[in-house]
Amino acid sequence: MALAVSSGLAFSTVAQAATPKTAFVHLFEWGWEDIATECETFLGPKGFAAVQVSPPNKTISGNQWWTRYQPVSYAFDSRSGDRAQFQSMVQRCKEAGVDIYLDAVINHMAAWNRSFPDVPYGSNDFHTCTSKEIDYGNRWQVQNCDLVGLNDLKTESEYVRQKIADYMNDAISMGVAGFRIDAAKHIPAGDIEAIKNKLNGNPYIFQEVIGAYSEPVKPSEYKHIGDVTEFDYARRVGPAFRNSDIASLRNIGHELELSSSDAVTFVTNHDEERHNPNGPIWHGVSGNGYNLANIFTLAYPYGYPKIMSGYFFGGDFDAGPPSNGVHTGDACGFDGGSWVCEHQWRGIANMVSFRNHTASEWTVTDWWQNGNDQIAFGRGGLGYVVINKRYGSALSQRLYTGMPDNVYCNVIEANYDEQTGQCIGAPGAQGPSTITVSGGYADFSVASDHAAAIHVGAVVGDACTDCGPDPKPATEQEICFDNQRNFHSPTLYYWNVASESNIDNATWPGVQMELKNGVYCHDFGSKISSAQVIFSDNGSHQTADLIASQGAFCYLAGVWAPLSQCNNEGNEVWYFRGTPNQWGLTQLSYDAATKQYFSIQSFNGEESPARFKIDNGSWTDAYPSSDYVVSDYKTYRVSFDSASKTITVVEQN
Repeated sequence: MALAVSSGLAFSTVAQAATPKTAFVHLFEWGWEDIATECETFLGPKGFAAVQVSPPNKTISGNQWWTRYQPVSYAFDSRSGDRAQFQSMVQRCKEAGVDIYLDAVINHMAAWNRSFPDVPYGSNDFHTCTSKEIDYGNRWQVQNCDLVGLNDLKTESEYVRQKIADYMNDAISMGVAGFRIDAAKHIPAGDIEAIKNKLNGNPYIFQEVIGAYSEPVKPSEYKHIGDVTEFDYARRVGPAFRNSDIASLRNIGHELELSSSDAVTFVTNHDEERHNPNGPIWHGVSGNGYNLANIFTLAYPYGYPKIMSGYFFGGDFDAGPPSNGVHTGDACGFDGGSWVCEHQWRGIANMVSFRNHTASEWTVTDWWQNGNDQIAFGRGGLGYVVINKRYGSALSQRLYTGMPDNVYCNVIEANYDEQTGQCIGAPGAQGPSTITVSGGYADFSVASDHAAAIHVGAVVGDACTDCGPDPKPATEQEICFDNQRNFHSPTLYYWNVASESNIDNATWPGVQMELKNGVYCHDFGSKISSAQVIFSDNGSHQTADLIASQGAFCYLAGVWAPLSQCNNEGNEVWYFRGTPNQWGLTQLSYDAATKQYFSIQSFNGEESPARFKIDNGSWTDAYPSSDYVVSDYKTYRVSFDSASKTITVVEQN
């Protein structure tokens, strides 16, 4: 499609694309120190977008896992660690390129009396329906009665909404990027939306809504607020891999209630493997089906996949976590420890990179099947996966991949080093480490109950040439702010500034900040080493007291970063994701005249309604929070201001 641009453009560029991040992991019941170490040593290097962490607030005492879902206050104090450890984890993970999603229990409080002085909540802050049994065919009961005896919060109350928002904003101020809303089905969608509207910035939201055909509360009624868990995906994929009927999954992305852009998918989660162990497949099921189901999920272009990673619990479905963490005295199961660490299984871990590198081709191509238990498919020439679920029979087949001719690392059997381009065979591999594509075809040899996968990000000998640090120098005279709070008039209040020359404390509300390179900055005119600061909207809607030090003077997404990360005019990478490109990733160009990113897009009835989002390759950082809806059968110039996160749509003649 030819792009027509106005004569007012100074120039237009496309920044070098960063590989997007398209999958996250639930480190169930992990401690904060262990998560921080995992971000730095494994999750960041493997390309995971985020970690869902267990509820961080104070709960009832007890060793059972479900005690974490019975809060008594919103103080950051749990068996995973205290507030300081939580904040340190968030910052360390952010520095490793991994976001944190907090599991927010906001539907209820613990099953105590109705007095929670730490919040405080009293009896008037709860609903009065205490029926022991809920009729799930009755919407009012589902959303107003105590869930398994837990005190149901009156979320229609402005006071309760504000208390919940204060808790979530506290987490945001520490750098938390998103939230899972636990038991969202039991909260009216309008109440969640009202709470979300009180939150600072644009946190990623996904909501736990378990749908059922006969029930009135549907997952789709929550999708305008944020993403929604698609339980039916797990309940389709699990039996398919248990029963070797995987060919039935060919069109699963078009057969579920939620569209790909609204769905969080998973093979299992912490509830399903305990409450429904004979349904979705999980680590307790014999064979390799659970591993293969995750490989399929990471290869298939539907939803935002979450990988479950928990611990062994035998037949005790109430058992709490091991007393020591993976990095603090215990170990993963494959090293003889008590933690399953599914996210570290080679096939699952390496398929995260497969998904990241194929995100721009959000479609299934070159499907092949042999019966119901052997399948293969491509991702528009960017990747190809083969899954053999036939017991006792290896697969040997020449298949058309549509990929460029090259020698690729088989990421199921080997680990690929992006820095060197080496494909390193793994112990216990059951297939070849490399696969050669010639004329688009490749020969695959796949053992029974096993898989193979290749992608364009794992070409043997193709060393990374742009993996080093940002070369832009920092001035060390400025403090900058990304204004994710969307302040209309950002000001910087500062005091106790340590610098090469004397700098007096500011007078409230501080100095006006200058917009440059997509962020707001203040130049002190002297090299600084530390300062205490508050960012505010000319005196209102202020941040917490912050300390800038150690050369990290750029406040990005709630975390201090080097100033070099603020010097990025035109070098940011943003994507259009919507109905015209089947929710794939189309990188935006940069318009130096308007200092905005843009794309020309034609909407031609691909899906109703016609809509889109703008994101940075991670579902965490997507705008607007709800899909941007436009009229169909028209062409638009879609412009995005990366500083204010605003979108402008202009119809093209």
